[in-house]
Amino acid sequence: MHLLPPSRWLALAVLVATAGGCAVGPAYQQPVPATPAAYKEVPGWVRATPADALDRGTWWMLFDDAGLNALESQVEVSNQNIAAAAAAYAQARALVREQRAGLFPVVSLDGSGRRAGGEASGAGNTYQASIGASWEPDVWGRLSRTVDSASASAQASSADLASALLSAQGELATNYFSLRQTDAQSALLQSTIAAYRRSLEIAQNRYQAGVAPKTDLLQAQTQLANAQAELVGLERQRTQLEHAIAVLVGQAPGNFTLVIAPWMATLPQVPIGVPSTLLQRRPDIAAAERRVAAANQQIGIAQSALYPNLNLSASYGIGATRVSDLFSASTSVWSLGLSAAQVLFNAGATRARIDEAQAAQEQAAARYRQTVLVAFQGVEDQLAATRVLMQQQPLRELASRAADETEVQTLNRYRAGQVAYTEVVTAQASAFSARRALVQLASDRQVTAVALIQALGGGWSN
Repeated sequence: MHLLPPSRWLALAVLVATAGGCAVGPAYQQPVPATPAAYKEVPGWVRATPADALDRGTWWMLFDDAGLNALESQVEVSNQNIAAAAAAYAQARALVREQRAGLFPVVSLDGSGRRAGGEASGAGNTYQASIGASWEPDVWGRLSRTVDSASASAQASSADLASALLSAQGELATNYFSLRQTDAQSALLQSTIAAYRRSLEIAQNRYQAGVAPKTDLLQAQTQLANAQAELVGLERQRTQLEHAIAVLVGQAPGNFTLVIAPWMATLPQVPIGVPSTLLQRRPDIAAAERRVAAANQQIGIAQSALYPNLNLSASYGIGATRVSDLFSASTSVWSLGLSAAQVLFNAGATRARIDEAQAAQEQAAARYRQTVLVAFQGVEDQLAATRVLMQQQPLRELASRAADETEVQTLNRYRAGQVAYTEVVTAQASAFSARRALVQLASDRQVTAVALIQALGGGWSN
């Protein structure tokens, strides 16, 4: 290639450098998902605002449970899934720095020494040192779009990290409340077993007195044994929940114990807001949108292959026969150059890569819209579940009170010999079922509150 004079080369370099404004590829436009004006399940709800301006990162504190608070504080630093997501985010940030470095010139320093000769001339030493630089101007925007794509991917990784953290926190809260509900069920069963023992004594006394058949005694024994077996089964369920919590906080299950403690059945008021704010709070939605942006930049990167690649280079070198004379030698060599490369024929591979990038962008956009729709579904589902459970509360309480009274009256009538023991068994089973349903309802309402907070993105801003 013909070398230009330095002044003209410098002018050409400036011209090439300033031509970067003609970046090829489509400008990014965020996909517009279907967003309802309001939630269908929200009528009848009062929009609440936490009075203490609770930070969205510690949403679990709304449940006012010291045991849960202590466990949640360990999730971020101990859970290995979150550690993996954090490492992926760090990797994505490093990739951004790597891609951004491509926007700047590469400077290199070379040195060499050589000894050569022949029979006629003898041996001689030659030493050389040179410094060179090369730079690929971002004329078509390929490098800047690569940086933007990497930045969008890093932002998606950041959102993935937030999503992994929210998922682990929500799973921990759900398992914790399920464990406390198991403890409450165990306490209920223990009191029920005590009542069944008293009933067994009554049946045994009546049988021994000859006023009741042996079947009454056998029924009482069967009922007591079944309740005791169910209590043992609850111990297994509690152990499994305890193991799951241990893993979530990054501890070996064998080294972790969660003692029985009072169950704080607190139910927070969750501010619902409007559907459009969900797009700003949900980390999975943010991650999906950032991946659309990254895919959009890939289209421009693929289209830049339709244009020539330009490269500017410069070097300066000196040589001498002795190392001591190397940097004082008058002999020097310099070069300045501009190179261009253009693919003339590759059987349509470039166009195929462009089509591939466009299809990938459309796929990412479709996934983003689907993520938004699923997010709205999650909120509506949890709003509906919360409303139904709230309506069930007074009905379950009424049923439990009525079943308790029926149990007492039936047992008194049995003592008086007015009814068979079968009616006592039925009344006691109904009372126990009603009490257990109340405990289950309290747990379901807390778990649903957790799920609703997760569906809303893990919190809110006042």
